[in-house]
Amino acid sequence: YVRQRLSTTRHLAQGHSVPSVALPSFVDFNLREEVQESTQIPNNGSAPLLVDVRVFVSTVFNVDILRYTVSSKLLLRLFWLDPRLAWNVSEHPQHAVTLSLDSLWTPGLTIQEALWVDWQGQSPRARVDQDGHVELYLALTTETTCDFDLLRFPRDQSDCSLSFYAFSNTVKELKFRAHVVNEIVSIKREYVVKDLKTQVPPKQLVPCFQVTLRLQNTALKAIIALLVPGEALLLADMCGGLLPLRVTDRIAYKVTLLLGYFVFHSSLVQTLPSSSSCNPLLIYYFTVLLLLLFISTVETVLVAALLARGDIRAKSSPSPGPRGEQRDHGNPVPNPEEASRGVKGSRRSRTEAADHIFFLVYVAGVVCSQFIFAGLWIWVPCKSAPPPGESAPHGGKPRL
Repeated sequence: YVRQRLSTTRHLAQGHSVPSVALPSFVDFNLREEVQESTQIPNNGSAPLLVDVRVFVSTVFNVDILRYTVSSKLLLRLFWLDPRLAWNVSEHPQHAVTLSLDSLWTPGLTIQEALWVDWQGQSPRARVDQDGHVELYLALTTETTCDFDLLRFPRDQSDCSLSFYAFSNTVKELKFRAHVVNEIVSIKREYVVKDLKTQVPPKQLVPCFQVTLRLQNTALKAIIALLVPGEALLLADMCGGLLPLRVTDRIAYKVTLLLGYFVFHSSLVQTLPSSSSCNPLLIYYFTVLLLLLFISTVETVLVAALLARGDIRAKSSPSPGPRGEQRDHGNPVPNPEEASRGVKGSRRSRTEAADHIFFLVYVAGVVCSQFIFAGLWIWVPCKSAPPPGESAPHGGKPRL
């Protein structure tokens, strides 16, 4: 078995083309040509070579929605037929042998969405049986990009794809048949894998197969950290409207709530992801809450200013003393202090009535905003703009 003693720098994970194999000088030239031929793709006649791929997904350990990346661990099982590696069992009693990857042809795979790929094992080996069936296992850890659909964050659900391409071959030479197996046993993560599927995209110039992960957010962390504080501040602001206007601490109460919500909103902007299209509805929702708190605080300040100005005018108005007072016992003249007090009371009552009407309108507006947001959450779809590669006149993926 000369093929087991060959040395080369080729590595499958890098997806490089097959280099020439270095043979000792004493090896026969015919054997040299035979070994060189074995590192080329097997000839399957007019049909492409069929490679059966089984993808085992063991874990998805990091989903970063701010960077739009997913980290996962996979195990690939590749199986194909190479008649050149078959032998006669009567001459060689072994039913199977293991060969290094530099002594036979293997498909060089590249993940299109990968930022980095760590292929486990420095020198993986393939198992070849007596009929020439080749079985190869490859373990890898990778971080890939994903186009998350975050419109309904934190109850979002996205499909993330891993596209495996064999750039060293054409579709006339090679064809993949892919299957996927879910071997994820850990569910103690924020994002869980709800579904797995594979497909072979049609009309491609390069042989490829695609693995799609459907990820769903469990939402518990976001609900506790985002929705509960926001709703609590809004409820506290509505309760502040029940305080009477004569209480001077009402303005301080409203301003404190507004400042606290400003701090909460600034940290919220850094927590939620942003996108060129289909931004999370929570961004608009919390912005509306900020506007409601601002309007409520401004109304409280304006009403308090009107009351304070009325009190200042009442105090600065002249009150005639007892000197020069003439009373007609038959037609008594009303006391000026009582008249001033009556005007002041009527002005205060009108202001309090206006404040009460605003409170009712404000509560109705808050309730309506909740129903409107729920309707948008349920019925509004996400319509993203097409990516530049597909919208450009000469862009898009290469297809036949």
